[in-house]
Amino acid sequence: MTMPYAEGDTPLIPRPALTLQALRQAVATVAPSRLPEFFEDLQKAFVRAGDEDSVVPIRMFYRQWGVVVEIERHPETARRLHAAEQDINSPDPAVRDRAVREAGDIVRAAHREVAGG
Repeated sequence: MTMPYAEGDTPLIPRPALTLQALRQAVATVAPSRLPEFFEDLQKAFVRAGDEDSVVPIRMFYRQWGVVVEIERHPETARRLHAAEQDINSPDPAVRDRAVREAGDIVRAAHREVAGG
């Protein structure tokens, strides 16, 4: 298994709290091009929460974007994930398999970190 964070992959920002304000600011800092997606997902989460009469969709939104920020705040980790995402389209099955494993390792590690280690 690959390591989720490379040696010296210093975070750009501290891990934010899983709150709307903290996550919005973190996304604006580490992945500003994704702010429209952030706000679209936020709107969908609130609509779904209303439809379901549940806060679960909002909590899922916070977790999802906490994972995005966890990855993006580590530049080398983000670079590795984006490279793996590109390699998933490779015509070479071995390259695709490695890319799927790499992306999965990174995302699972980020989920663990956001969940408290």
